[in-house]
Amino acid sequence: MNPVRIAIAQMTSGIDPAANLAAIAAAAQKARGRGAEMLFLPEMALLLDRDRQRSAQHARREALSPWPDALAAIARENGMWLHAGSAPFASDADDMGARRVNRSLIFRPDGTLAARYDKIHMFDVDLPTGESWRESAAYDGGTTVALVDTPLGMLGLSICFDLRFPELYGTLAARGATVLAVPAAFTVPTGAAHWHVLLRARAIETGCYVIAAAQGGTHADGRATYGHSLVIDPWGGIVAEGPGGDDGGDAPTLIMADIDLDAVAKARSAIPLPRSRATRRTAL
Repeated sequence: MNPVRIAIAQMTSGIDPAANLAAIAAAAQKARGRGAEMLFLPEMALLLDRDRQRSAQHARREALSPWPDALAAIARENGMWLHAGSAPFASDADDMGARRVNRSLIFRPDGTLAARYDKIHMFDVDLPTGESWRESAAYDGGTTVALVDTPLGMLGLSICFDLRFPELYGTLAARGATVLAVPAAFTVPTGAAHWHVLLRARAIETGCYVIAAAQGGTHADGRATYGHSLVIDPWGGIVAEGPGGDDGGDAPTLIMADIDLDAVAKARSAIPLPRSRATRRTAL
């Protein structure tokens, strides 16, 4: 098979959705001009704002939000697949709209919605630096794994903190995933310690490509993210990498990579993990 060219828009998203959408539209146009068939965005690409009161005006239910139509138009106008990273939407299960979901939307080149996924694992941590995050205070975790058939093959969906739960990726691979998407907004301390090693581990243990679009730099809401968007092959090798936000500098950029679909079969034939897992289940 011929390689499939993809692009990652590493972003420094802020608190103005219109400005973020303009940056996404510009990245899509540039990516298509460079031959990309699919563009990947990071977590919270449309709105990165830890001020819950300020962001509440934008976090509507998906059916009432202007964001899906705007993203669909970007996919359609450029004739390319779009993994829209993630965005905060009001939860459909909360009649008062106080609860949210961290949701990925994936669009086909004609602008139709191909899949959605709600982040399952919430980022509730106390870091050694003194930073404390409680995503569950405002967000409900998803309950369903999701895959979507794309030009890259079967794409398994996840978001950021999901990365720390290998059982999710094992399930996605068992259900046919050959590529894994991990849009993220890693903090600088956790990124420096764990980002590369966790992403490479997920690729190696599943025999999948991993495409991790990241936020990077210092954001309008005051936080800093790690950057280093990555494309990793099924053998664990780094195919492409974006600049780092770990120095506190802004790092928006477009990263291009060619996905060799034959590499998945080669890696899995060299180390037949599914057969070993079946043997282990029998033994246990």
